[in-house]
Amino acid sequence: MITCFRLAGGAVMARDTAIAAEVPVALVYNGVSHVVMMATPSDLADFAVGFSVSEGILADRAELLYLEIEEGKTGIRVSMTITEERFAGLKERRRNMTGRTGCGLCGVDDLTQVARPLPRVGTGVTVDVGAIHRALDALPAWQPANTETGAVHAAAWATPTGEIALVREDVGRHNALDKLIGGLEHCQIEPEAGFAVITSRCSFEMVQKAATIRIPILVAISAPTTMALRIAEQTGITLVALARSDSITVYTNPGRIKGLVMAL
Repeated sequence: MITCFRLAGGAVMARDTAIAAEVPVALVYNGVSHVVMMATPSDLADFAVGFSVSEGILADRAELLYLEIEEGKTGIRVSMTITEERFAGLKERRRNMTGRTGCGLCGVDDLTQVARPLPRVGTGVTVDVGAIHRALDALPAWQPANTETGAVHAAAWATPTGEIALVREDVGRHNALDKLIGGLEHCQIEPEAGFAVITSRCSFEMVQKAATIRIPILVAISAPTTMALRIAEQTGITLVALARSDSITVYTNPGRIKGLVMAL
């Protein structure tokens, strides 16, 4: 908590305010530091697993043999031991890169590295519009860090009926989704059995991460980018954006939204 001063209507009011935590988090594989991300220091095991899976370093959690989190004076180190086969693949593509909040291409030095091969998602679930609205309405109650600070993104997992089952928060939108992916791995939740909701704009990296683990429906609070739409179309993801309590906009693969096709 810090003391700040609010100016409103000509009056000055002192108040104590919570501030969102943001610290350097180093992800280390088999003793080799691969990336440093600025992140909220919570659910870091989920973050490490989710980042590893969504970036194609690991296929799933089973390829992670050991994980340890160490706090230091300058940041947090998450040390992982992965299989030799996966580490050999990582060494081939390893590059030094420093991530910043909201940055999705840090360290990429060649255009061919931007879009990697992605699987097509399966049929997955179908949901009605009401389920999406239920998830959206319930989400704020699952965001304690954002309620306290007003500066934190969330990524949520919902059942086909719109019941929220899992939420992760972080100052970085990519980090929040990585933490959710790690949480799904930890809880052994089948990605095609529900849908994801993110409290941010929908850029291509968010769709790319969702496609990597075959999430069939991605719902975003803000608008998508052209490349996000392209990847969603190519991978078969149903992309819903500009999601509000009274309306949604479906951009790609509308067949998973019940009643939508019939209404067209």
